[in-house]
Amino acid sequence: MAIAALLLLSCLLVSPTSHAFYLPGVAPRDFQKDDELQVKVNKLSSTKTQLPYDFYFLDYCKPSKIMNNAENLGEVLRGDRIENSIYVFKMRRDETCKVSCRTKLTAESAKNFKEKIDDEYRVNMILDNLPVAVPRLRRDGSQAPTYERGFRVGYKSKDDKYYINNHLSFRVMYHKDPESEDSRIVGFEVIPSSIKHEYTDWDEKNPKVHTCTPSTKITPSSNTPQEVAADAYIVFSYDVTFQPSEIKWASRWDTYLLMNDDQIHWFSIINSLMIVLFLSGMVAMIMMRTLYRDIANYNQLETQDEAQEETGWKLVHGDVFRPPSNSGLLCVYVGTGVQFLGMTLVTMIFASLGFLSPSNRGGLMTAMVLLWVFMGLFAGYSSARLYKMFKGAEWKKITLKTAFMFPGIVFGIFFMLNALIWGEKSSGAVPFGTMFALVFLWFGISVPLVFVGSYLGFKKPAIEDPVRTNKIPRQIPALAWYMQPAFSVLVGGILPFGAVFIELFFILTSIWLNQFYYIFGFLFIVFVILIVTCAEITVVLCYFQLCSEDYHWWWRAYLTAGSSALYLFAYSVFYFFTKLEITKVVSGILYFGYMLITSYAFFVLTGTIGFYACLWFVRKIYSSVKID
Repeated sequence: MAIAALLLLSCLLVSPTSHAFYLPGVAPRDFQKDDELQVKVNKLSSTKTQLPYDFYFLDYCKPSKIMNNAENLGEVLRGDRIENSIYVFKMRRDETCKVSCRTKLTAESAKNFKEKIDDEYRVNMILDNLPVAVPRLRRDGSQAPTYERGFRVGYKSKDDKYYINNHLSFRVMYHKDPESEDSRIVGFEVIPSSIKHEYTDWDEKNPKVHTCTPSTKITPSSNTPQEVAADAYIVFSYDVTFQPSEIKWASRWDTYLLMNDDQIHWFSIINSLMIVLFLSGMVAMIMMRTLYRDIANYNQLETQDEAQEETGWKLVHGDVFRPPSNSGLLCVYVGTGVQFLGMTLVTMIFASLGFLSPSNRGGLMTAMVLLWVFMGLFAGYSSARLYKMFKGAEWKKITLKTAFMFPGIVFGIFFMLNALIWGEKSSGAVPFGTMFALVFLWFGISVPLVFVGSYLGFKKPAIEDPVRTNKIPRQIPALAWYMQPAFSVLVGGILPFGAVFIELFFILTSIWLNQFYYIFGFLFIVFVILIVTCAEITVVLCYFQLCSEDYHWWWRAYLTAGSSALYLFAYSVFYFFTKLEITKVVSGILYFGYMLITSYAFFVLTGTIGFYACLWFVRKIYSSVKID
C-alpha cells in the first residue's frame, strides 16, 4: 500500500480549507415558496446523564398521530427516535406568535420537567436533515458563528424555581437559485425563551394570547417567565423567520463541524505525529544497524569453537518456533484482531472519503456493525492458518471460539448495560427487535463466514518454519529485571497510546459531550501511525527478548502492543473525573461499561498488529542466518 499517497490524500481531506468536502448522504431538496416544511423531533439528550429520552417523554404538544420515521440500525443503537411534530412551516413565509397548544401539567409531568431541567437536557429537532442549533459567540471574540446542538428544556433560577422554554424563535436560512424560484435550506437556528402567556378565554380551535399578536414579535425581557408547577397551564408558541443566505447547500454543515479550539487541535496532532515519527525513525535505524551487524557476524562464524561461544538470538533457533502454551486461544485472539483491523481500516477509508458524514445519521455505526459481520471471513481464515502452523488438529473448536468468544463477551456486557438503560425508561435502550436483528447478523452471517474462512485457511498447506525445532526445550537463563515479562509488556504499551491519546481526547469529547466528530482524515493518519508504532515497539522488545535467550515471544508480542489498552482505560478514568459532570450512578456504570468494551477492542486490535509484526520479524531474521 502506498502510505505516502494515503497520507497525502488524508491531508487533503483534513486541510482547513476543505471543510466542505463530504458526500452528504442525502440528495438536496428544492423548495418552492409556500411549500410545507415539516420539523421533526429527535431525542432529549444530556451530557450529565448520557441517557437519551424520547421527545414526547415530556408533556410537549403532540400531533394527532405520532409517526416514527424510518431508522437505520445505527440510529437505533444511538438512541435516536425521529418523529413528526406540530411545528409545520411554509417555505419563505414568516410567522409571528403562532400558538401551538396549551397543556395542563400534572404532578408527574411537572416532576419530569424539573428533573430534565436539573440534568441540563437539550431538545433536538431536525429540518431537512439539519439539526436545530442555538447560535452563540466564540470564546476568542471573532464574528464567525458557532453552534450549540439543541436548546435547553428550561432553566433554574437562583431562588430554586424552574422555568420552561415554551416559546421558540426559529430562523431558517435558505439559498435561492438565481435562475428559478427554487430554494434550498442551509441553516436552522432557534432562540428559546420562557414566557407566561396571558389570555382571556381559551379557544382550542383558534387560540389567541394577549402577550403577542401575529403582527408583533415577543420580547422575552418584558414578559414574565413561565414557571413549571403542578396544575399550571403552559401555552407553547413559536415564531419563524426566513433569511436568505450566501451559504451553498454543500457547505451547510460547516458551522456544525467547526471546533472552537481548532488551532490547538491542529497543533497538538502535528506535534504528536512529529514525536512519533521521530521515535519510529530512531527505532528503525537502531534495528537495521544492529541486525545487519548481527547477521553478518553470525554468517562469518566458521569454526565449531566459535559456534560454541555464540550468544544472543541465534542460540534459541531450535526453540523459537515452538508453539506457545494456550496456542489455540492465541489463534482466536489473532483472528478476532484481524476482523477488527479489517473493519477499522475499511470504515476509516469510507469515512475519510466522506461517505459517513454526520448528515448521514447512524451511518458510521451501521457501517461498523455490518463490516464487523462480513470481516468474519478473514477472522476464520487467519486463526485457522495460525492454528495449522502450530500443528493443531481441532480446527472446528478454534473456529467456534473465534466466532463466539469476543462477540459473546461484548454482547454480554452490552446486554447488561442495555438492561440498566431500560430500567431508566430511556430511549437509548435498544429494543428487543433490534437486539434480535443483531443476534441474527451474528449467528446468521458472521458465524457461517468465520467457518467458511476457517475451512479455506485450514485447506491451505501449513506455513513452514525457517528452522527446525529441537525435541527438548532449552532452559532459559535468569533475566534482568527490565526484561521480566510484566515490565516489558507495560513499557511496550506506552508508545502506541502516546500516538493516539490527543486524538482520543477529541473522540471522547464527541461521544460523551454530544459534539460532531468529523476529522476522519486526521484520524486515518493517526491510525496508520498507530499501526507503525505498534509494529516497531513490538519488534524492538522482541529482539531484546531473543537476545536474552528467552524464546517465549508469541504471547509476549501480543501483550506488548495490546497493553496500550490499559493506558486507554486509565485515560478514560482520568477523562471521566476531569471533563465530565456525570452524577448519576447508572450513567457512570454506562460510561465505564462502554469504555471497557472500547479498551477490550483496542487490546485485540493493537495486540494483533504487534503479533504479526513480530512473527514477520522472527521469520525474517532466522531465515537470514545459516544454521547447520
